[in-house]
Amino acid sequence: MGDVAVGARSGQGGEEHRGGSAGPGAPDAGHAAFSGSDERAVEDGGVNEDGTRTGGQAPDGTDKDRPKKQQRSFWKELPILIGIALVLALLIKTFLVQAFSIPSDSMQNTLQQGDRVLVDKLTPWFGSEPERGEVVVFHDPDNWLAGEPTPDPNALQKVLSWIGLMPSAEEKDLIKRVIGVGGDTIECKGTGPLKVNGKALNEPYVYPGNTPCSQDDQGGQFKVKVPEGHIWVMGDHRQNSRDSRYNTADKNQGFVPVDKVVGRAVVIAWPINRWTNLPVPDTFDQPGLNTQAQNAAVLTVAPPAVALAGAVPFVLWRRRRS
Repeated sequence: MGDVAVGARSGQGGEEHRGGSAGPGAPDAGHAAFSGSDERAVEDGGVNEDGTRTGGQAPDGTDKDRPKKQQRSFWKELPILIGIALVLALLIKTFLVQAFSIPSDSMQNTLQQGDRVLVDKLTPWFGSEPERGEVVVFHDPDNWLAGEPTPDPNALQKVLSWIGLMPSAEEKDLIKRVIGVGGDTIECKGTGPLKVNGKALNEPYVYPGNTPCSQDDQGGQFKVKVPEGHIWVMGDHRQNSRDSRYNTADKNQGFVPVDKVVGRAVVIAWPINRWTNLPVPDTFDQPGLNTQAQNAAVLTVAPPAVALAGAVPFVLWRRRRS
């Protein structure tokens, strides 16, 4: 009976057995079933001596007998995610953007006390220097903040400030507007206007009710030439800003070394209702503001830059031909 069953299954499977009728040497039922459909046997697995099948592949191509990997729980992954986020925040603070809090009214109405600004720290890494009209954050050049109250942050604020998730609380930094760069001559007489290289500035950003120049004998009246590698800064609240004018007795004569500049303030990020960017006013784009030396420097840099830009397409064309 068993031989007949085997023959029937073999016939149905389309197999032809040569070399005699079924007998002691004929394949058994398990072997016949396997040889009758190799593809199905591979899918369904092997056959044990008792006729049961083992192994094989699931419909998705995975091994049925292989134990599935258990996914790591969310709570186990959470510390890893937090660690990655902290590292990214620290890198962003160090090389890209950092938040700063405005502690005084010296930049009104452009900036209000308590505003949070985002400062671009990336461009100085590529050799970019401050330009006229920019609002910049810089380290205290020489005790400008003497006598100012020092904040006392708690431990959590110190950690969040260190990684850049909160504005800097301990660093002695100031924020002012760049009025002059290396080579500029800046002059204030009477109540103004303020002049840069003989050009009068129209300053709509000056606090309403203030005059561009202050009539006092402590620094409000001046004429200075900015040395190379330095900037001259002033607050927009002219009659309430201790800036370059009132620090001419320090070791830098009121000028701020460029290497003290942290970066340019580009956005008011908080509060939401004051969210806006901080562009350079048009008054600093007027023609004739640059000195002859500054124009010569631009001309010296321009030809190599133009030559490099023109060489790139030629090199690409040669590479394509070769």
